[in-house]
This record gives sequence, structure tokens and C-alpha cells, in this order.
Amino acid sequence: MGHREQLMAGAKQCLEERGYARTTSRDIAAAAKAPLGTINYHYGSKEALLNAALLETLREWGDKVLARPEESPESQTVARPEALWARVIESQVTDRPLLVASTEALVQAERSPEIRQQIADAFEQSRTEMAADLHGIDGVKNVELARAVGSVHMALVAGLTQQWLIDPERAPSAPEVAAGLRAIAQTLDADS
Repeated sequence: MGHREQLMAGAKQCLEERGYARTTSRDIAAAAKAPLGTINYHYGSKEALLNAALLETLREWGDKVLARPEESPESQTVARPEALWARVIESQVTDRPLLVASTEALVQAERSPEIRQQIADAFEQSRTEMAADLHGIDGVKNVELARAVGSVHMALVAGLTQQWLIDPERAPSAPEVAAGLRAIAQTLDADS
């Protein structure tokens, strides 16, 4: 494994153990067992490396959360979102350090146009992926609907993460989220 890969692994380890805001260049170099100067040589800055590590880790997390076991042909699409919320909620326990680090990175995005752009691009890609995966909506043929549906799911992921990080004892379960969404959908249908 070369220095670039070692640095990425070290940055991921630091994100999990120390968080985004508390990780120093020396921490990364020590975790990677690489010379300190290799961070700037390969990534330009500690922040660029942490951003790359965070985005890669979030992509891996998204792949894990969106992955679902093989479904039988008679499976209903309606069950997919509830299963997703169950995986998101489960990840609040198993992946808590990563989710805390990602929340810290969102705060950093306020002061860094580069971080903001990288996260915004990842969000945009995730919207269409979620719409396609959960509802079979083609993001190329139906751009507006895919974006709208994916945006709602993104808002739910962010909101669930905040609730589970702050108050896991009273945060909603997947069935509660599904029941809430059904009630909201009924209200929206009745209003239209």
C-alpha cells in the first residue's frame, strides 16, 4: 500500500476515533504510519484529505444503508422505504462516530466553499439514487420527481441522524417514521 492509500486509511481511522474537528495532520500521519509531508504532497492539505476520506466513508455508508437483501417478485415497493429507515436507524448505533464526524463536516462547510461543493455534489447524486432505488423513479426521464422524492428522503436521513445523535432514547423507530409519512401523505392527498 502506497502513501496515498495509507493516508486515506489513516484519515478514516482518525475521523472515527477523533472526529473531523479534532483531527490534526500529525494524527493522520501517525495513524497512516507515513511522513507528515506526504499529506500535502498527495492531497494538498489536511482538510482536502479529511474531506476525501469523509466523502468516501459516507459513500460506503450510503451503499451499506441503501443495500437490501434480494427481494421476491411479490415484494411491494412500499416496504422498501421502511426497510431503509430501519437500516438508517440501526446505523445510528453501529456507525455513530462516522455520523458525528459527518455532522462536524457540515459545520466546516459553512466556512469552506470546497467542502460545501463536495458535499452538495454528493447530496445531489444521492437524491436520484434514493429515488431510483426506493421508488423505481428514473432520474433521467423524470428529473423533477426524482429530485423531489430523493430530497424528502435526504431530509429524513438528516433529521433521523440528528434525533438519534441527540436523544436516542426518544428518537423514532422505522415503523413510527413510516406511520408518520403515511399520515402526512393522507393529509396531502386530502388537501389536493
